Amino acid sequence: MRLIVIGNGMVGARFVEDLLARDTAGKYEVTVIGEEACEPYNRVLLSEVVAGRYELSSLTLPSPDHPRLTVLRGTSASSIDREDRVVVTIDGSRHRYDQLVIATGAAARIPPLDGLDPTPGRLPRGVHALRSIDDAREIVAATLNSRRAVVLGAGVLGIEAASGLAQRGCTVTLVHPADALMERQLDGSASSVLASAMPDVGITPRVGVGAAAAVVADGRLTGIRLTDGEVVESDLLLVATGTIANTAIARDAGLACERGIVVDDASRTADRRIFAIGDCAQPPSGAMGLVALGWDQARRLADLLTSASLPSRDGGTGSDVVRVKAHGLDVVTMGVCGGARPDAPTQRSLTLSDPATGRHVEVVVEGDRLVGATCIGAGQVAADLVATYTRRTPVPSDPAHLLLSALSPAIVTATSPDALADDAAVCRCNSVTKADITSAHTCGSRTVEEVAQATRATTGCGGCTDEVCALIDWLNERDPAAVRA
Repeated sequence: MRLIVIGNGMVGARFVEDLLARDTAGKYEVTVIGEEACEPYNRVLLSEVVAGRYELSSLTLPSPDHPRLTVLRGTSASSIDREDRVVVTIDGSRHRYDQLVIATGAAARIPPLDGLDPTPGRLPRGVHALRSIDDAREIVAATLNSRRAVVLGAGVLGIEAASGLAQRGCTVTLVHPADALMERQLDGSASSVLASAMPDVGITPRVGVGAAAAVVADGRLTGIRLTDGEVVESDLLLVATGTIANTAIARDAGLACERGIVVDDASRTADRRIFAIGDCAQPPSGAMGLVALGWDQARRLADLLTSASLPSRDGGTGSDVVRVKAHGLDVVTMGVCGGARPDAPTQRSLTLSDPATGRHVEVVVEGDRLVGATCIGAGQVAADLVATYTRRTPVPSDPAHLLLSALSPAIVTATSPDALADDAAVCRCNSVTKADITSAHTCGSRTVEEVAQATRATTGCGGCTDEVCALIDWLNERDPAAVRA
């Protein structure tokens, strides 16, 4: 059966890897059409490249070498002929399919500001988005001659990018028109604590103020005019105002599209031969956004196509845990959080906020379960809450006990390797448990790199790297003879 995948990004590539691993009967001949000429890479860590903590070469993801797989890199799909079941590429080639998976991802949203032409390739010099490996390369090069930067948008990517630019020596102004930083995850109190910590790491936050225009002279950015009339001088603008799903090829083919390509819980479009996954898709639960959700969608579709049954989701593995990768800014959220959350009478919340020390922790409990938390500057307590949340561990009747590790570092933490249950999720992006890592260690994986190759742990957002290191060290101490061997 001929299966075509349009898109060779993080989700499309993972789907192909999962499908071929499950297709033991040799049912599928797979062709991947990828617009970028390079191997698939980890977009989640692009902000880490800007910060200088990763090299571009270290972002490359595993790519299967399989006799039933053909990958067309540097090739764009231009149209889908649903009647003839053909994908046409930009060079006029026609590729026939029996089933088609669209994984075209999303593009950076460029806001309609005076002075900015959102047409691709028409942005003034000094204006950048951060969506591709080429974007990261250009931003790093731009920092060599830039000393003043503005980041527009203070979602997760915006804060990470601002931190990265500050690490590169830029004086950074972070402009965010909403009333709170990371408003999807933080309420006003949490945002204030985070904002107060930013000047210490070289970032000046401007919350509740938007950008009105880009000030451009001779084709180059010189500043940003804010909605309050102030002009912030800048020679680098990084736009982090969200994404727009790449739906054009699906829309032109007559498939239903809203914010994304409309699909059901099985990732099927109205055309039963065509599926959509990742950031381009709009499942009943809403847009995707987090890579763990896209990878779960890829896994479920691979299972469906190879076994004709739809597996359950990885409930409780923590795919909605958000960790901000920013030097000096410790932010972790999960589940129920943010200022826009509904007022549920069955939920209880408890907040510990100490702005003077840059610490803010809120836990939300329903029954005997932790259903959400917000952690700023919380260190170990954030790790313990993530463990409690992802493992669905029953919590004490008094939620205050959940905060005790923040108040008393001497308390044994839930993330200590001895305390972790074998089925505890360590890498939530890839649903890797303590037992998976222990098994890999038994089979000879002794380093983070070897464990990553065997289990995929640490290859998502990278937020579990410290936990994986601690677990490997613990395993090595338990079996020193195996390490020496």
